[in-house]
Amino acid sequence: MKSTEALETPMIKKKSKEKRKQYIAAYVFLLPWLIGFLGLILGPMISSLYLSFTRFDLLNTPEWIGLSNFQAMFQDERWIASAKVTLTFVFIAVPTQLIAALLVAVLLNKKMAGIGFYRTTYYLPSLLGGSVAIAILWKNLFEIDGLVNQVLAYFNIQGQGWISHPDYALGTIIILATWQFGASMVIFLAGLKQIPKELYEAAAVDGGTKRQVFFRVTLPLLSPVIFFNLVIELIKSIQVFTSAFIISEGTGGPINSTLFYTLYLYQKGFTQFEMGYASAMAWVLVFILGVMTLIIFFSSKYWVHYEDGGKL
Repeated sequence: MKSTEALETPMIKKKSKEKRKQYIAAYVFLLPWLIGFLGLILGPMISSLYLSFTRFDLLNTPEWIGLSNFQAMFQDERWIASAKVTLTFVFIAVPTQLIAALLVAVLLNKKMAGIGFYRTTYYLPSLLGGSVAIAILWKNLFEIDGLVNQVLAYFNIQGQGWISHPDYALGTIIILATWQFGASMVIFLAGLKQIPKELYEAAAVDGGTKRQVFFRVTLPLLSPVIFFNLVIELIKSIQVFTSAFIISEGTGGPINSTLFYTLYLYQKGFTQFEMGYASAMAWVLVFILGVMTLIIFFSSKYWVHYEDGGKL
């Protein structure tokens, strides 16, 4: 008995030594990511949280002022305007983009000649994403002498200064965001491919119309994909910056109609050098985004359906 235990002890030690080596190797491979996470994400986040309670102009030592930045923020008319513009954009652009992406995905979920070309064409705008070049192109399209007004003039319709008019400027950015629905469309296409064809065949046998099949079969089974796209597009839309900066030339005009939250944050931090105030704005944005995401997650149990009947 003792001899057996004596043999097992070295084996156990050997296995634990090998396991220790595996752990060390794993952490060595993870080390670059850990350094990046601590140095580029967690560290700056902690620093910005501290700066949000200070007065800091990038030149002098931060001065602790407590909650003054947050109190001043809710009395700042431009901050209120930027929050309204951003929320208006989110509540219009996100549903519009998802509806466009879903409808196009349904149309492209067919076997037809050149379908790969069509899918690539619709996906291309999202590859260009929030690039400066696309924002400049969009600005030129909607200027007074731009292509949009030239087309309208051909039909004897009086054009507008779309990007210089406070009633239309935000609309041009919403159209740009809607046009870039390619990423959501591809994800919807993947979801549509996963729906069993037997369900459509059964619905056809039961005499279901295309509309009934879409609302009673396609949408319920696609709800997890809709949920995923909704969260992703919400996060992207609430952080929109490049298009607003280029189209409004960094001013957020006319009359603050395109003063997005991130654009005002940029102005405060890097134009007016109020980095403490900008840091406070960033943390309020994180809080708002967190609340909106939680609302979507909690509401999902009422409208997101899985094949196995499971919930989040």
